[in-house]
Amino acid sequence: MNFGTYKGEAIVLSRKDFSEADRILTVYSKEFGKLSLLAKGIKRPKSRKRGNLEVFSQIKFLAAKTKGLGILVEVALIESFSYLRKDLKRMALAYYVIEVIGRITNYEERNERLYELLVKYFGKIENEEGLLKLRESFIFDLLTLLGYWPKEKTLVNSDQVLEQIIERKINSKIVGKRILT
Repeated sequence: MNFGTYKGEAIVLSRKDFSEADRILTVYSKEFGKLSLLAKGIKRPKSRKRGNLEVFSQIKFLAAKTKGLGILVEVALIESFSYLRKDLKRMALAYYVIEVIGRITNYEERNERLYELLVKYFGKIENEEGLLKLRESFIFDLLTLLGYWPKEKTLVNSDQVLEQIIERKINSKIVGKRILT
């Protein structure tokens, strides 16, 4: 039975060990939205895909559609955003961003503008100062893009508004705010 393929660009949101050699990745792709993909053999020392699938990485990928998880076939690194992993404050903000994206989106709901927003903010986190202000700016831009907040209205208590929308607490919220101040 042939299910087709996924092919496009994505940001790696998370990765979980699945077996001795495999991982399940959650990515947000430009073409398909949020996807879960099985990276077979990724934990083997000789895996060519290994270094390209770190959290925060922007990748080009090809995956086989299956009844369950898509199976990652090819991957190429576009941007590693490696600076995010070298600075605790920037890493905390980047984890906050991917947690919010992971919670506010549904699987396979394409939103190309949301993907572009994510890439844009990863670049800003990597290069700009004023991370607390950048965090608030991200929430505002995200909520206006998704239609949850009017563009002309000031957003106060952004975390509270966000948690009401997703109906869950954001785990990285407190850590991120304390580190960023």
